[in-house]
Amino acid sequence: MPSSSSSSSSSTNSTARATSVLARPFTLGGLTLRNRIVMAPMTREFSPGGVPGADVAEYYARRAAGGAGLIVTEGTYIGHDSAGTSDRVPRFHGEDALAGWSEVAQAVHRAGGKIVPQLWHVGMARAAGAPPVPQAPQLGPSGISIDGSAAGKAMTSQDVDDVIAAFAAGAAAAEARGFDGVELHGAHGYLIDQFLWARTNQRSDGYGGDTASRARFAAEIVAACRQAVSPDFPIIFRFSQWKMGAYEAKIAESPQELDALLTPLAEAGADAFHCSTRRFWLPEFDGSDLNLAGWAKKVSGKATISVGSVGLDVDFTKALFQGERSSATDIAALLDRLERDEFDLVAVGRSMLGDPEWAAKILSGRADELKPFDLRALGTLY
Repeated sequence: MPSSSSSSSSSTNSTARATSVLARPFTLGGLTLRNRIVMAPMTREFSPGGVPGADVAEYYARRAAGGAGLIVTEGTYIGHDSAGTSDRVPRFHGEDALAGWSEVAQAVHRAGGKIVPQLWHVGMARAAGAPPVPQAPQLGPSGISIDGSAAGKAMTSQDVDDVIAAFAAGAAAAEARGFDGVELHGAHGYLIDQFLWARTNQRSDGYGGDTASRARFAAEIVAACRQAVSPDFPIIFRFSQWKMGAYEAKIAESPQELDALLTPLAEAGADAFHCSTRRFWLPEFDGSDLNLAGWAKKVSGKATISVGSVGLDVDFTKALFQGERSSATDIAALLDRLERDEFDLVAVGRSMLGDPEWAAKILSGRADELKPFDLRALGTLY
């Protein structure tokens, strides 16, 4: 058994290592972050009528004050009738909602943080007849849901143009309202991801077919957003292999396919890729220990953000569907990867939802004070 002095020395060394690795500034476009810790986007449905209120501003400001270098907001609906499926998820269009988001950005800045909104269109994940626009149709690249059923409307060329324009309008609004960049939600089986995945994209025009063609819609959204904002205004693109309800799904079966997918987006103006995985420590492809963010950085040459059960011992699906309570764990394996520059930033979701001071505690050697995440207490977490 180590002596108390050696245990104390080990703890000191761990703290010093976490600080040296995670406290490094990072520059993305014209934005410099104070550290490598990102708050991941997490939907909460606490914005009645789609308008974020003072409680939402306080919620994000607490995480900024708690040390997060960058905050990515929960998904926000773009200005397209079919974009959403709840009237409690915030929207990023309309004067009332944008005024609320301006207050959020100002509150985060006062607390010393940086913040970007995540722009979102749910596509075929929309429930028929759901608010905020009950009469809006379910739209997707081929009208096919994640489960393979043909339940909605295949998008026309006009639909494609309208959605691209709505994303660009959201990006322009983000810059005009004082945000520090923008993230495009291309993950988890929502609209952009439905174009990327062969199962839900069975189009025979220029937006379907091989990997590069399936990436065209996403690339055109990135390009339109890039044109709508300043050249140094960061654009982050979030993507995933897995989908809600299809956890083994792959949009890229190999590094070559990932290259074909991401290169058009990088060329269109994406500054970084936010690579959503359920467990950050798992290798993405055979023959390499690199995770998805590591491979995305390798093939695209762009900055990447890794995410997936950081600091927890239970992944999201077990917490959600099996009611398991997560406990805090050490982050040595994460630091190993960051030290190797496998990826550049790390996004923390549930850990920071459960403990607004997660970043500050990790950086100051107070890991023993971390509060565990409990999904059953979600409604009380502010």
